[in-house]
Amino acid sequence: MKHVLSSGQYTRESLEELFDLTDKIRNDTKAYAHKLDDKIIAIMFYEPSTRTRLSFETAALKLGAKIITTENAAEFSSAAKGETIQDTVKVIAGYADAMVIRHRSDTSAVEAASVEKIPIINAGAGKGEHPTQALLDLYTIREKKGKIDGMKVAILGDLKYGRTIHSLIKLLSLYDNIEIYGLSKDAFMLPEEYIEMLKEKNIDYKICYSFDELPKDLDIIYHTRIQAERFEGDFGKEEFIINKEVLDKFSKDTILLHPLPRVIEIATDVDDDPRACYFEQAHNGLYVRMALLLQVLNKDK
Repeated sequence: MKHVLSSGQYTRESLEELFDLTDKIRNDTKAYAHKLDDKIIAIMFYEPSTRTRLSFETAALKLGAKIITTENAAEFSSAAKGETIQDTVKVIAGYADAMVIRHRSDTSAVEAASVEKIPIINAGAGKGEHPTQALLDLYTIREKKGKIDGMKVAILGDLKYGRTIHSLIKLLSLYDNIEIYGLSKDAFMLPEEYIEMLKEKNIDYKICYSFDELPKDLDIIYHTRIQAERFEGDFGKEEFIINKEVLDKFSKDTILLHPLPRVIEIATDVDDDPRACYFEQAHNGLYVRMALLLQVLNKDK
């Protein structure tokens, strides 16, 4: 696999290969310490990031690679002068062996990969997709639940602009007997194109308007913040806040995930609940991204 651009490029088999490699790295990280000693990874982030940028940088360093990076490429790279993504990649291909990119444009990663000079990893493209986040989300689900088939999943919050949601449901659609429940304000409902995609995959999708409409035996609750940077206007405060009282409406086996950062949609009184797995979820991103770097650079054997 040369590029990681969309969750849609994965199959169940390729996911299992990735997750098996992730397990090996997680269980014996030191064994992989010099796998990328001869590589340089360019980390180009045109939008703010904490977990994704730092976990990719840490992943590269733990594999022995060097990194060249900019935290705010929109302001501190030649993009501020009008340089196109394609020209940027053509230049960086002379400096680095792979590029991890986050950008405000939905098509940014595809544009970068069109140059075909070096492997491109999509670290978040506008309101489109965030495939590496979805990969670590699915890995966390498999780790916590022991399987993925047969899961009842609730997706909450910003289903319209939340690119992590868009990528995750594509991966979930590869599995059998999946039920998905969407809870959001009307302004943030899942776009019709994704609802149609789920129908084509024979995935049951139910639109919900309150916590009471969600099954009490949910396997996964996946909450997201309102992506205020993606739209103009004020849609008010988050209506679907999970606190201890709300979480206790659900099974003791329900796990709560969130791609982070959270704002107010998950109360801090939930953090110590064993069902709250979002910080562990974030830490899993390091190992998944180590595995991805090994794969795109053909160092996974």
